[in-house]
Amino acid sequence: MGLKAIVMDDIKISRSIIRISHEILERNKDTENIVLVGIKRRGVPIAERIAENIKKFEGIDISVCSLDISLYRDDLSELSDGPLIKDGEIGINVEGKEIILVDDVIYTGRTVRAAIEAIFDNGRPSRIQLAVLIDRGHREIPIRPDYVGKNIPTSISETVSVELAEIDGLDLVKILVHPLYK
Repeated sequence: MGLKAIVMDDIKISRSIIRISHEILERNKDTENIVLVGIKRRGVPIAERIAENIKKFEGIDISVCSLDISLYRDDLSELSDGPLIKDGEIGINVEGKEIILVDDVIYTGRTVRAAIEAIFDNGRPSRIQLAVLIDRGHREIPIRPDYVGKNIPTSISETVSVELAEIDGLDLVKILVHPLYK
């Protein structure tokens, strides 16, 4: 994959996450019931940053947990002939909670669908909202995020790569293009 463009640096990423944090506070008056659920891998540090911002702005501690949806993916059968075992335990009671799913990029919607299925396997929340850093379009499932850091229209031949300091050592959002499509 070749670099097409750098679309966000650390400052732009920080601004977007701060804006998402404010929007969450504006739309959710009762913050006691909110749980931020970061979709592993890069959704988790974004959820933690949102919680830190809310703590800084309002002095409110928001619960953050992580969710590994890999065993809920509907495309795993293409990767393995073995049986699928679903274990999406998130370690928190979601019953009656306001869940805000957090992920780095929304593309087809399949990751979010898998996350919603995993959450419902853990109980029945009162509501589920979705916050993403990047919305790149090309949905295959009718899912729309409630909070978006940046919309980046892409072609199918492109990939959006999010790098976060907690995992990759720096904050950066890049568009990569497959060499055959350059």
